[in-house]
Amino acid sequence: MTTLDADELRQIPLDSDAAVQARVEQLIGAACRRQWWMLLLDEAGRQIPIIIPMADYPKTPNGGAAGLLAARVAETVYEAGAAQAIFVWERPGGHRVSHLDRSWARALATGCADAGVSVRAQLISHDDGVRWVAPDDLL
Repeated sequence: MTTLDADELRQIPLDSDAAVQARVEQLIGAACRRQWWMLLLDEAGRQIPIIIPMADYPKTPNGGAAGLLAARVAETVYEAGAAQAIFVWERPGGHRVSHLDRSWARALATGCADAGVSVRAQLISHDDGVRWVAPDDLL
């Protein structure tokens, strides 16, 4: 497998869902621990060389946790000059979307929409790899 550096990766637009998933598989891969990741894209869909991990985020999005995280995301997107964000929910376990996965993904998507942040994708990093969080998974 060829390894690309950040400058080379920045030149490759993530112009399909498959490209987004492949990039997340390459950069994050299967889960090691519970944490959340944010990747940023420019207006052409190219990854900005900023990857933000956050361990120890609250267990649930309740009590304003999702709104606070969405506000921080909005600040970061603005400061980085990004057009879109990708979120990766890394957690040990199987590939199925859990109630907590669904709750966090739904709440953060809503908070980001309220803050004017465009979310390109949400994915789950699990024991066996990476899976897409599809709109139907949020119902």
